[in-house]
Amino acid sequence: MKRSKQLLGAVSSTALIAFSASPAFAAGTTAGNSITNNVSVSFDVGGVTQTAVTDSDTFTVDRAIDVVVDFAGTGNTSVSPGESDVELAFDVTNSSNDVLDFNLAAALNAGTSANIANFEIYLDSDGDRTLSAAELAAGPITSLDDVAADETVEVIVIADIGLGAGDGDTFDVVLTATALDSAGTALTQNTGANTAGEDTVFIDGAGTTDSNRDAAFSDVGTYEVAGAQMSVAKSSSIISDPVNGTTNPKAIPGATIEYCIVVSNAAGAATATDVAVNDVLPADVSYLSSFGIYVDGDGSCASGSRGDTGGTPTASYNSTDHEIDAALSDVAASGQRSVYFRVTID
Repeated sequence: MKRSKQLLGAVSSTALIAFSASPAFAAGTTAGNSITNNVSVSFDVGGVTQTAVTDSDTFTVDRAIDVVVDFAGTGNTSVSPGESDVELAFDVTNSSNDVLDFNLAAALNAGTSANIANFEIYLDSDGDRTLSAAELAAGPITSLDDVAADETVEVIVIADIGLGAGDGDTFDVVLTATALDSAGTALTQNTGANTAGEDTVFIDGAGTTDSNRDAAFSDVGTYEVAGAQMSVAKSSSIISDPVNGTTNPKAIPGATIEYCIVVSNAAGAATATDVAVNDVLPADVSYLSSFGIYVDGDGSCASGSRGDTGGTPTASYNSTDHEIDAALSDVAASGQRSVYFRVTID
């Protein structure tokens, strides 16, 4: 903020000094305006009032360049591996005292670059902090034109998260706004003595990645990956054989084998949805349809429900491909669900 002061000298008993001035210059006064200060001095001589003497001073308001970029969210934005067009909302405010254009650029500041791509910036025309179909259809932007003094423009940065991103990974994304004049050309700061005309002064602070007084400002928003950490374990057990029955059975031709497939999600991970199990059977075994396929069992392959007879979730055996296909209900953090079925050794 600029301030001007007037120092009043001593006033004699025969002279009354009166100032008539326009308001003191304050932040927000439009650049290029002229501010005039008028002074009038009245006095008497021999008891007779004389003609007052006057003078005035005029100066031009200089252009103070200041831009602020603010991440509009609270905390990290949760995303999933492989998610596209994930959004970060920002405010760009022209805190200067002149109409300006701004170049906009979004970039990764921290995080694994291989797992994030396709940064784009869109105008949030309705200011609701989310990207509507109409705003997306309007296309990405790289600049803001003719932003008035003290005007705030809402924008949204989007990016694509790679499938290789893991649970807990973070990506710091910086949006930088660089001030240009209203014709879209770079600004030059007047660093020498004040001139009689309109000078340009950079008064912006340092943002996340930019420097103090560089006609730019930046702020950061963060994506945080909430991914499922899935693992699968497959085991088999001998149920019976043609010689020993269920007493110490052996894996001989004709023996019944139960396959147990356990799907697990790690503690603190995001819930896994649309979980599908595909198991291609070895060539030397035959699917035992009389037992069926059980889904949503526990970690010991018990307590499941039969999914191949119209139950939910569903399961099926494809005799052409000799494979088992089974769906599972959602697997929450620290959760386990299993698929189990039986075959006979040929």
